[in-house]
Parts: sequence; C-alpha cells; structure tokens
Amino acid sequence: MLLPHVTLCHSFTLQKLCHFHWVLPQSRKLPPSPAAFLRRSLRAPPSRWYWRPQPLWKKVLSAMAVGAPLLLGACYLTAEPPEKRRMRLVAEGVGRFCRSLRVGLRISLDYWWCTNVILRGIEENSPGYLEVMSACHQRAADALVAGAISNGGLYVKLGQGLCSFNHLLPPEYIRTLRVLEDRALTRGFQEVDELFLEDFQAPPHKLFQEFEYQPIAAASLAQVHRARLHDGTAVAVKVQYIDLRDRFDGDIHTLELLLRLVEFMHPSFGFSWVLQDLKGTLAQELDFENEGRNAERCARDLQHFHYIMVPRVHWDTSSKRVLTAEFCEGCKVNDVEAIKSMGLATQDIAEKLIQAFAEQIFYTGFIHSDPHPGNGKRNPRGWSGCECGHGLAGSQCAVSPVLVRKGPDGKAQLVLLDHGLYQFLDEKDRSALCQLWRAIILRDDAAMKAHAASLGVRDYLLFSEVLMQRPVRLGQLWRSHLLSREEAAYMQAMAREHFEDIMAVLKALPRPMLLVLRNVNTVRAINTALGTPVDRYFLMAKSAVRGWSRLVSEAQPSVYGTSLLRHAREVWEMLKFEVALRLETLSMRLTALLVQVLAHLGLMPSTEGLYEYLAT
Repeated sequence: MLLPHVTLCHSFTLQKLCHFHWVLPQSRKLPPSPAAFLRRSLRAPPSRWYWRPQPLWKKVLSAMAVGAPLLLGACYLTAEPPEKRRMRLVAEGVGRFCRSLRVGLRISLDYWWCTNVILRGIEENSPGYLEVMSACHQRAADALVAGAISNGGLYVKLGQGLCSFNHLLPPEYIRTLRVLEDRALTRGFQEVDELFLEDFQAPPHKLFQEFEYQPIAAASLAQVHRARLHDGTAVAVKVQYIDLRDRFDGDIHTLELLLRLVEFMHPSFGFSWVLQDLKGTLAQELDFENEGRNAERCARDLQHFHYIMVPRVHWDTSSKRVLTAEFCEGCKVNDVEAIKSMGLATQDIAEKLIQAFAEQIFYTGFIHSDPHPGNGKRNPRGWSGCECGHGLAGSQCAVSPVLVRKGPDGKAQLVLLDHGLYQFLDEKDRSALCQLWRAIILRDDAAMKAHAASLGVRDYLLFSEVLMQRPVRLGQLWRSHLLSREEAAYMQAMAREHFEDIMAVLKALPRPMLLVLRNVNTVRAINTALGTPVDRYFLMAKSAVRGWSRLVSEAQPSVYGTSLLRHAREVWEMLKFEVALRLETLSMRLTALLVQVLAHLGLMPSTEGLYEYLAT
C-alpha cells in the first residue's frame, strides 16, 4: 500500500521542479539581439528625454572647437618648411607674450606692494627700508633673467644692454643680469642646414672644405662655427638663429606694450620712448651684410692705429643671415689672468682701448655701440679662441666683441668684433660733445651750459656727471657721500636721488647719444675690470680736445697766413688745456692721498676702492 503513495509523491515533486526550472529562465531579462537593439535605437525617444534643438551659435562654436585644430593641423602637415616655421612662431609668440606679461605684472605688483604696504611709514634710507627694497630688486632681477632666457633672442639682447648701465641700476640687477652676457643659446645642426639651403641653396659642406656643426660660441642672436674655405683659409661662420627675423616685429610690439604698462603703473619709469627710438637700430643687427660693411668701415677709420685689427669679411660665403670672416684667436679683454699669461700689460691694453673708442666718439663719429666685454672665463688651455666677433671659453661661450692677443711687436693687439650695432654721431653733435668735455676740465660753466644746450640738455651739471660718471667738481666730492662709497655706489645713489631728472636729460638728448653713453660706460667698466691701470678721465679729455681741434681744422679753408695763426691758436689752447687737465689730475691725486691719510689716522672709514678710483 505504501509503494503507490511514494510513487505519487515522487511524481508530484518532479512535476513541481520541472515547472520551477521552466519558469526561472522566463523571469530573467535577456539582453536584446543586435537587430532588436538597432530597431530600438532608431525609435523616437520618450517625450521626457526629448532633446531641444541647440542655438546656432552653440553649433558654430562646437564646430570651430573641433574643426579649427584639425584644419590647422592639416595646414601644418602640408606646408613648406618656412611656412611651418612661421606657424610655430605664431604659437610660440603667444606664449612669449603671456610669459612677458606675467613677469611684468609680477614685478610691478611686487614693487607696489613693497612701497605702499610693507614700507608705509618707514624712513626711506633706514636699514629696514634698504633691506626690503634690496630683496624686491633681487626678485625683480631674477624674474627678468628667467623671462629673458625663456624667451631668448631680443629679450636676451636687451638684458645684456641693461648691464652696461650699472651706474643707474641697483646692484642687484647688475649682478643678476650679468648672467646674460655669457648665455649660450645654441641650435641644432638641422636648423643650420635649413638656413644654408634657404640662403645659398646648398648645405655648409658644399660651401666649405670643413665645417664644424658644434658651435664654438653663441650669443643672443647667432652662434659661431669654425670652418675652412676650399683654399684652406680658417674662418669663423656666424649663423643667425633661423626664426629671429620672423619674430622680431612681434617681440618689439610685446616689449612696447609691457613698457607702456610699466609706465602706466609707475610713471617715473618711462622707458618706452627708448625702445621706440632704438628699434630701427636693433633691426640693423639682424642684417649681417650691414654688419660686414660696418666692419670694413671701422677698419678704414682706425687703420692708423697699428694695434687695432678687424677680421676680413669673406663676402662670397656671407648673406643677410650668415657672416663669414677671418678666424682670430685671443682672450677676452677683461680676462686679466689670460692677459698676464701672454706677458701683456693691462695698462697698455686699457690705454689702447680708450684711445680707439675715443677716436670713434670724438672724431670719426662712427661709433661701436655694443663693446660689452662678456665674462672672462678661461678654458683648460688657459686662453680663448675667437671668431669674427666671438670668444671661446672651454668648448663654448658667449660673444666678446673685443679680444686681446700678442701683436707682431710683442705688445697687445686689440681685435674688434661684433660690428652689428653702430651709431653715427654727426659733426655738429661731435663738436658740441668735444667742447663740453673741454669746458668741464677748464671749469667753464658758461661754456658747459652752452654746449650742453647744443645737445638739447638744460641741466648741464647733471648731464656732465652722467657723462663723466664722477663728480665734476672736487667740492662736490667732499659734500657728497662718495667718501664712504666706491664710484659705482656713488653713481647709483645719485641715480636714486635724481632719477626723474636723469630721465629728462636722457630723453632730451639726440638719440645717437644714448648709445654713445653706453659706449663710454662700457669702456669705464672694462678699465675697472682691468684694475683701473690708466686714468680714463685724462685720456678721454685729451682725445676730446684733439678731436675738436681736427674738426675745426678740416672745416676751415687752408690759407697760409690764416692757417699759421689758427695753428698758433690751437697750440695755445692745447697748452692751456693740458695745464688745466694736469692740475685737475694733481688735485684728484692729492685728494686721494688725503683720504688715505685720514683713513690711516682713523678719522674716516677705510675706503680702498675710493682711493684707487681717485688715484687713477
């Protein structure tokens, strides 16, 4: 009786299980097939998901956001190499502009915060005030150097130019910006080949027997390669960075905008007019054919100085962006250790350098306006090689426009290089400058005022100090703070106290005079680097009077009677000037001796720098 019941229960259980396993798959939601998914996707969306049509401007903006990069990329890939370079310059120019704007705003806001917030109510010359401003100057100088190095080209060039105004700028700027004088920014060999193909339709190895792609020197605008012509002549090939001419206008406009911004925020720092007036002159540096012509004219003007050498230009392998010239060897003009290792005297070098540049300033009027020395580094062999305007320190260094080597007579010979930036001072301004220098020595205030007015300057005493870079009267020396400072410190203090007046004087000058002042200041800096072995004040003054005498002689007709009287008058004027100049020098030396005695007796602080300055 039990068996049928068990069989019935078992059958019922199996039936339930089969029903359960049949229902389970039906309850699961299986994924749709691809065809079903496509049909469902094509159906109209539910009303709650309905997309409203976008405005036209949004569609245009979206299309531009996607299409513009694709279009630019396609244009770039299909463009020729010169066009590709211009497209890259546009993109890089935006970056340089933004970087420059950020640096300018950062510096301006830093100065505003320090002067109007941190230093509010603090005495201007107190130790705390000077400490805060020194830190602010240092931050600004660091930002300028970083920005110039990142932007390259013209920015580095202008930074180098600022280094020559060390009597006007705070010392923090000068110490930091000097890094740019030896900043070597090199480019690859592919760019060199590309430039030669554009200018000569041939690579360098076709034009030269030998060509070293590794540059031996670099500067802000070009780098220099050693090469050998097919006749075996060793030459230096100066190759401009390929993108400089294309980016020049954009960089100039950026700098003008930044200078106007600084002038707006700090009205006393109005330097935009300087760049406006000098941009034409700076553009000349990008024309290497013009540089070659300048070199040949300089050689002609100074040919009577047997100790001056200008490398010969090879025109058949030169262009507007490539300059090939005779290869010269020597050390930088401020490398005292290398000069002494060659057995040369620093006094002889300083005297020859001052005479050569004084000849340009006071007589020929064709003035080398970029004679910065660079930094004096030595290579393992102890001296430097140079090419057509470039010194070599180790494997690579920056350009040094003046080199020193041993001449045929065993004495120093100066090699003048880097002739891209010249300024011409016309005869009227040269005559006024010569007579102003003479009037300063003779202490003729009426003549000083008249000749300064001929140059467009009213404040003749201030201009005379800027020109001489020292007090023009010994009485001013004792009344000033120079007795506790070196020369540069005095000039910087004077610049702080009379900054707006100095700016007015510089703005009133004929524009060529700005570069003349730079030349004068650079010569002073080189003389100082050599240990001030000669009295530049004395030598420049003699050259000024000699130049004025020659200008007058050439301007007047040569009749025997009048010529004899004129010559006698010139001899008398020169004698009178020589006596006054030597009395001035004697007074300076006696003052220096008195300073040394007072310091020895403990009546004033020790001032070795001042003593050396006055004694030379």
